[in-house]
Amino acid sequence: MKISASITLFAALSAAQVVIEGSSFGYGETLSPNRDTIPGWSIGGEGHSPQVLSNKLILTPPYPGNTRGFAWSQTPVSQSEWTAEFQFRATGVERGGGNLQLWYAKDGQSKIGTSSIYTVGQFDGFALVVDMHGGRGGSVRGFLNDGTTDYKSHRSVDSLAFGHCDYSYRNLGRASIVRMKHTNSILEVTVDDKLCFSTNKVALPAGNTFGVTAATPENPDSFEIFKLILQSVQSGSTPVQQQVNQQQQQQQQPVAPQGQASQQQEQPQSAQGVTNEHIVDLGGRIELINKAISNQGKLSETRHQDLQQKFATKEQVASLDARLQRMEQILQTIQRDLEGKDYRDRLSQIQESLRSSHLTVTEILQGSLLEAVTASAPRMGFFICLIIAFQVFLATAYIIYKRRRANMPKKFL
Repeated sequence: MKISASITLFAALSAAQVVIEGSSFGYGETLSPNRDTIPGWSIGGEGHSPQVLSNKLILTPPYPGNTRGFAWSQTPVSQSEWTAEFQFRATGVERGGGNLQLWYAKDGQSKIGTSSIYTVGQFDGFALVVDMHGGRGGSVRGFLNDGTTDYKSHRSVDSLAFGHCDYSYRNLGRASIVRMKHTNSILEVTVDDKLCFSTNKVALPAGNTFGVTAATPENPDSFEIFKLILQSVQSGSTPVQQQVNQQQQQQQQPVAPQGQASQQQEQPQSAQGVTNEHIVDLGGRIELINKAISNQGKLSETRHQDLQQKFATKEQVASLDARLQRMEQILQTIQRDLEGKDYRDRLSQIQESLRSSHLTVTEILQGSLLEAVTASAPRMGFFICLIIAFQVFLATAYIIYKRRRANMPKKFL
């Protein structure tokens, strides 16, 4: 009877909550059967190519910065009620940054692509954003759009968030777990099994697609996605789960020794599985670190060469130093001349110098003007000499006339 009841309850629970494979990844033993892509998903990026490992998807690498990555489901969600489990990890330098978006939008790949919440245009759907907004160490926020608001040109995108919570997600050394639940009565978001925000005023339609995008600045964060599992849910599935839990508790009470024995048998297997996962994870991270170190070495060498080309030679430095010393000596001489003297005397001397200069200029101008007038005026001396000569001629002629008349014979009547 107990076995049949358990089978019945398990069948009811399975019917109530089923994994939607077309919009999920990371629910199996491996993330993908190959290292190129994930079945049913489109993956790409800008500035790099996202890496698909056995247990995670690296959307943005730890090096270099200014990169983007995306993963979009190729199958729209036909259910209106669902739950989504999203696991990610962000690692980077002390002052790294970037943002991670979980989208549920219409035509997400064509309308959104690799965009973040700050660079997206008029999208239609829901976005859950994880970033360093507000300088409080991290936050998780929810955004909505009906296709009419252009987020890219909006003056304050942060003010459009309808729900948020603070969450320090960087460099935790483990995966962060975000769960979303959407039914006809509620939209609920939890982070690490703690309620982030919920509302009963949001109803997301069916037909949208799920997607994940990440963007990093010059100091990047490496965003790693471990799983995105979408399950269908019914509003009345909670009582069934409670019955299953009660039934399990009733079955475990009388068979406690067997349960302990089974736990003891399962512990080595689970420990072995965890060890293998850790080894694979460490191997992948070591490979990324080696690539980052080699790239950093090449970049440092290039920068060193550029700096050597830009550095001045010894001769240029010596010439510049000599010029600076001469300028310093001139300034010190001027300073010594000015020290201990009254500025009024200096101003008086300057005024006298200006006055004498003015007089000199005036005299020079007057002489120049006189010379110009003299040079350009007609020659009066010639006319004066001509007049004097004419008068001398007349006087001489008159004297000659008088003498001749006096010498002429006189006639008497």
